Amino acid sequence: KTEKVMESVTRKVMNDAKVSVSKKGRGRSYPRKSGPPHTASAPGDPPATDTGELKNNITMDVIRRGKTVVGQIISGANYSEHLEFGTVNMEARPFLAPALKNNKRHILRKFKNAGMVKK
Repeated sequence: KTEKVMESVTRKVMNDAKVSVSKKGRGRSYPRKSGPPHTASAPGDPPATDTGELKNNITMDVIRRGKTVVGQIISGANYSEHLEFGTVNMEARPFLAPALKNNKRHILRKFKNAGMVKK
């Protein structure tokens, strides 16, 4: 039962992160040799999609460690950390932390409804 609820809420957070990185940016536009220009995200906004690599590399896993069940969202693109937290040359474009924060009520409600958290 715990794994089922954890899988449900983890999937919701993962999907919201994927949706957030699927949008067009509101930042600076960069010309390309071929095709339309890419409009980057503004600082503080989720990363704007370009090739789809970031979105395609966001996955999830739910594992049991003894009595504890852990839901994790994995962003496998090698530049994910730079986008989420920023660098000395670029302000952060977070997409994972906001997805979790925006789902806090949903997560608590799911666990309360399953009787796993006191109402």
